[in-house]
Amino acid sequence: MTKIWRETGFVENDPWVIETDEVKATEEQKPLLGLDELIAKADESNDVGLGVLIKPADDVRRLEPYLYRLEIVAVAFPAFNDGRAFSHASLLRQRLGYTNELRAVGDVLIDQVPLMLRVGIDSFSVTNATALKRLGENRLPAIPHHYQPAVRDADAGKGYSWRRQAKPAA
Repeated sequence: MTKIWRETGFVENDPWVIETDEVKATEEQKPLLGLDELIAKADESNDVGLGVLIKPADDVRRLEPYLYRLEIVAVAFPAFNDGRAFSHASLLRQRLGYTNELRAVGDVLIDQVPLMLRVGIDSFSVTNATALKRLGENRLPAIPHHYQPAVRDADAGKGYSWRRQAKPAA
């Protein structure tokens, strides 16, 4: 069973669907289009409120001219050891200035959720039983120290939790 989770809890009646040969969006639902399909649709229409699914090998920078027309960008995590979607999320938030919903789909594990939140992902399509249970109990793993800047401020506020110091000149 797949559930959509945000920091406020599980979402009921989420309209977004990843279409396959077996699953098609109904009238109440909206499809998450592939990158090429989204670009083709955007080029031939003036539609807004669109959704796109970015796969690991996609060049997320191709979305830049269409970002204002997107309601949601879903980044795919096909396996726990494929972190390219972390880079996609960070690029969307920090360099391209995308501010609407950014969703993780695929192999979303509880240990990765805090890291996904740090790069700007704000909703999660969760199927993993352990992740569903822990998210339902509002039990996220803690990450006490961060070695890199993030889209979101650390608990202590702005700045880095840790920063390299240059050695003084001799």
